Amino acid sequence: MKILQVTPFFKPLWESGGVARVAYDISRHLHENGHEITVYTTNWSLYPNDLPTNRVVPVDGMNVYYFENLRRYARGAALPVMPYRMPAVAKRELAGFDLVHIHDHRTMLTVIASHYARKYGVPYVLQAHGALPQDTGATRMKRLFDRFWSDKVILGAAGVIALNETEAERYRELGVADEKIAIVPNGIDLAEYPSLPDRGRFRAAWGIDDAAKVVLYLGRLDPTKGIDLLIRSFAVVAREFDDAVLVLVGGDMGHNEEFRQRVGSLGLDDRVIFTGFVSKEEKVAAYTDADVFVTPSFTGFPVTFLEACLCGAPIVTTGKGDLLGWIDNVVGFNTEYTPEALADAIGRLLADDALRARFSEQARELVRTRYNWKAIVSDIETFYSKVAGSAGGGTPVVISKEAAPKTPDTF
Repeated sequence: MKILQVTPFFKPLWESGGVARVAYDISRHLHENGHEITVYTTNWSLYPNDLPTNRVVPVDGMNVYYFENLRRYARGAALPVMPYRMPAVAKRELAGFDLVHIHDHRTMLTVIASHYARKYGVPYVLQAHGALPQDTGATRMKRLFDRFWSDKVILGAAGVIALNETEAERYRELGVADEKIAIVPNGIDLAEYPSLPDRGRFRAAWGIDDAAKVVLYLGRLDPTKGIDLLIRSFAVVAREFDDAVLVLVGGDMGHNEEFRQRVGSLGLDDRVIFTGFVSKEEKVAAYTDADVFVTPSFTGFPVTFLEACLCGAPIVTTGKGDLLGWIDNVVGFNTEYTPEALADAIGRLLADDALRARFSEQARELVRTRYNWKAIVSDIETFYSKVAGSAGGGTPVVISKEAAPKTPDTF
């Protein structure tokens, strides 16, 4: 198939978040399976880059357009990502694709790509990546976008991909027919992790004692992720565990000063480490050295959870936002979204070496057997075929339901 992938972020802009990683992994595996892949994306990034823009660039065998973003010329203005050259390219090229896969539905790339897909009768698959709710992040901008475009973009899709049953239900509430919904989780490419670093490398780099208990958060340092709640929870943990350290790994999204003030107000300056954005190698070393990996709030299916599992780090999260049922009592704990509940779950793991070891082994096995991209992209290809085949009036078929969580006895 000749497939167009549309995503606001793509390789090498990993700091932009999980969408870049997922869109790249899906695209690369599709290319390796023999499909012709073109990617429409932008050069938007938290950091300066010299990516060639507004023309085709070969990336790992794929054709990639990094569209110049007008937003960079309006510093300080709260503008959306605006790929001003994309309409001309889409108008010229989009009719030639068999299918379009759109990642992240509230972008101007989505509006442009979905418009020309409908105009030329090319079926498109929409994957919101957990971003359907309006009540997180830039709520005003989300409501404004939804008022003008969301219904047309979402309901015009030939099929949609949900990351879990929670997101599938949100699609249904928006009017998407059940037969158009495929539940396909994110995955991880095991080939990119041929070996893991020895334990202690990250600790040595950041002056953390080998015997210390490391509580790790890794991702965007954004209030929607529950960072403030995590800091308050850690204050409770720190009173019980004198050797516990909280490590916050991720780029500054403009809120680090308020997080540091919270740390200072709780007297935790010498117990909390802000590393900033780190390389892939440093990230894997951080997971490997962590005793507990904590993400208080999320939507969708964070790849960080799978990376933590691969490295054997038990997980603590909550039902705030979305809920992943396979975590609880298999690789860690789902708990309530309160400082006390989060602190209790973290404390249970820090205090019980045998429990951590059991969750750690089960986490590694789960990733190896269930959440690898090779198997997941095979499901996506099946869904593409159903969607493309239904464009003439047939009915899309759900190809994946969120599998029931495996218990330790069934691995």
